Amino acid sequence: IAESISEGLARNACCGLVDGEVKDLRFVVENDAQVSICTFDDEDGKRAFRHTASHIMAQAIKRLFPETKLAIGPSIADGFYYDFDRESPFTEDDLKHIEEEMKKIVKEDLKLERFELPRAEAIKFMEEKGEPYKVELIKDLPEDAVISFYKQGEFTDLCAGPHLMSTKPIKAFKITNEAGSSGAYWRGNEKNKMLARIYATAFTKAADLDEFIKAREEAKLRDHNKLGREMHLFTTTDVIGQGLPLLMPKGARIVQTLQRFVEDEEQKRGYLLTKTPLMAKSDLYKISGHWDHYKDGMFVLGDEEKDDEVFALRPMTCPFQYMVYNAEQHSYKDLPCRYGETSTLFRNEASGEMHGLIRVRQFTISEGHYI
Repeated sequence: IAESISEGLARNACCGLVDGEVKDLRFVVENDAQVSICTFDDEDGKRAFRHTASHIMAQAIKRLFPETKLAIGPSIADGFYYDFDRESPFTEDDLKHIEEEMKKIVKEDLKLERFELPRAEAIKFMEEKGEPYKVELIKDLPEDAVISFYKQGEFTDLCAGPHLMSTKPIKAFKITNEAGSSGAYWRGNEKNKMLARIYATAFTKAADLDEFIKAREEAKLRDHNKLGREMHLFTTTDVIGQGLPLLMPKGARIVQTLQRFVEDEEQKRGYLLTKTPLMAKSDLYKISGHWDHYKDGMFVLGDEEKDDEVFALRPMTCPFQYMVYNAEQHSYKDLPCRYGETSTLFRNEASGEMHGLIRVRQFTISEGHYI
């Protein structure tokens, strides 16, 4: 590893190999002249490993489908994804070919080389490559931002890094979503174009990948989105909309039982029950600070430029409960006041993020606040 430090500082990574197999991923990072070395068991090492794999996947797709435009490809908790813009969705055969091309890139042992460009040159560079999403990202960076790229063979991507030094260690990987099953609006804004999102994962050992795939398949059998429908607990329909599930009689009874239990428990523990409106004027959210920081995630009723009063469905209950507290004077002997409410909330989630009862636009929770 000492032999790799100087080169690793330039490329931000190095890796230990024994007989061509990854035995110990060592990841070198330069940050304000500080050097840190990580393994795959470290979160930084895992992210670098999988982010390198996302570049390999993007390179494979550009080789197979050169007209495809690149968006973003970060590592995530259990793998990575990359968003692509292309006219037709990826098919099952496409995904198989992508994996095969990724294997070729790994065998080519391409070195990852980092370089920087001034803003104007960086924009021109991505424009010449026909990558409008990368151009937009560069233009949105702060004026003093360092604009860096990573090159591997014929492929170059806008990226802050860090990465491994070579594509060779990325041998155990798998595309995990089904063809055409995942999409995401560019920058999470439903007014933007829907992009094709390909999820995948990567490990240092084939055995770990096999274990992950097995656990994933078992989880599918227990997926609430599947079982809940089969057991007639809830359903959804397009005429109502995404993220707005209908609780069927069995599901409604479960929620009713839970709500009674929770509210009785809260009362035993000193909580005072409140019932507050499902909406409020924007004034309330401005006082609480939610309007400036959370407005894009709220269902707004009205136009700020045209209407005297603008309302919004509540995405949280805390500002309402503070108004309950402010409605009367309190002695220090009354503190702390514990307010509880079973609250129905509304959040304007992007349609590509909806999933069963986990990610929805209307949901009911038990909220409590100490004042």
